[in-house]
Amino acid sequence: MPQNKLKILFTAWSKEEVVKVTPLAESGSDRKYFRLFSENFTTLGVYNADSKENLAFIEFTKHFQKKGLKVPEILAEEVTENIYLIEDLGDTTLFAFLTEEHKTSAFSKELQQKYYQVLDALPEFQIKGGEGLNYSLCYPRSSFDKQSMMWDLNYFKYYFLKLAQIPFEEQALEDDYQKFTDYLLEANQNYFLYRDFQSRNIMVKNDEVYFIDYQGGRKGALQYDLASLLYDAKAEIPQEKRDELYTYYIGQLKKHIDVNEEEFKKFFQGYVLIRIMQAMGAYGFRGFYEKKAHFLASIPPALANLDNLLKTINLPVELPTLMPLLNKLIKSEKLMELAAKGSNLEVSVNSFSYKRGIPVDESGHGGGFAFDCRALHNPGRYDEYKQLTGMDMKVIEFLDKEEDVAIFKKNVTALVEQSVEKYIERNFDHLSVNFGCTGGQHRSVYMAEFITRQLRDKYNIKVEVRHREQEMKR
Repeated sequence: MPQNKLKILFTAWSKEEVVKVTPLAESGSDRKYFRLFSENFTTLGVYNADSKENLAFIEFTKHFQKKGLKVPEILAEEVTENIYLIEDLGDTTLFAFLTEEHKTSAFSKELQQKYYQVLDALPEFQIKGGEGLNYSLCYPRSSFDKQSMMWDLNYFKYYFLKLAQIPFEEQALEDDYQKFTDYLLEANQNYFLYRDFQSRNIMVKNDEVYFIDYQGGRKGALQYDLASLLYDAKAEIPQEKRDELYTYYIGQLKKHIDVNEEEFKKFFQGYVLIRIMQAMGAYGFRGFYEKKAHFLASIPPALANLDNLLKTINLPVELPTLMPLLNKLIKSEKLMELAAKGSNLEVSVNSFSYKRGIPVDESGHGGGFAFDCRALHNPGRYDEYKQLTGMDMKVIEFLDKEEDVAIFKKNVTALVEQSVEKYIERNFDHLSVNFGCTGGQHRSVYMAEFITRQLRDKYNIKVEVRHREQEMKR
């Protein structure tokens, strides 16, 4: 078992016994993450059967640290066992941060400042990070070359266009692909290309931003990572803010190199286009092919991004098949109909005290879940936590260390996500998820906040959380 091997590695590194191991929620990759606790240390343990990917991550991390870049520290490694320990950066991604900020503002000043921090660091990664990097470790290819681009474009062709039943002339589209990739490769390719530079791969800790999941990085053009960040469909950055962030990045980039702004922008538009097409291929594969309907809900914001781009794009290369095809996509009623599945689902999450009963489902839908948290270890028994709630860090840290809490969270997540995915598939519009405990203050609040973050991070749906007993005290 990976957990047992990670425990041994942790003990060898820390000289302390592991008192708890908590598996983290699975992501889109095959890597498995665990949070390991001892009396004085907390780390993340990683198991990944792909040894080449492990080597790329470990060596890139060491290189970036030497360059002074904000990445997690490699604490210990056992490459023959495909395991390693890294610094624990917490659970708050930039995506989770922006989701929270979106509750009160479309794009707040605080959120804009976080993006400025990210854009301060991006040229550092691309230029300083690329200097002296061993590109032979890149996996699966050492550069974002023509072959890599064609893989992305064909992903879009076979998993989006064909599965969405959008007609096209294959040879003519292939001809455009060849011309398009030749043009993109005219941009300077001698920089580090992060490859998946988006809000879920950026962590926020102590008001600082850190960067993860760069093991797929390779040599490439500056424009691609900027396109990935600013045109991340689920981030839904307003176009005027996107323009401001683009201008800010150019200013930061000029501190490092000379920039021909007109030329940079033309290539940028091309890289935005290939990135959007790559993302839509992924949504098509997950949604149309794997039948995971919540991925279809990501298609409307991707199409909105594409629509904005097509209004201003000015490529110095003729693409007589691709461009009309893309314009047809943004006007496709059939596609929007398919993509709209599940987009109206709203999940109401509540914490409550059993003394006052389970909250009434005001939607009229009925059903849903009521989870009893009273079997979990209660922080409210201890004086130091009595005046706090499940949103306070001390309470969160207390409950995070409890093994029964980790099991409870895992089981709750599996049940709720199963219903969410079926509700999306069947086009239901409401699901109620309630967490109760004795006073509605610690355990129920903690669990309500947890499942809210999980659902917002994974699905493109509306999730509202309410803490009934806390509201009564105000």
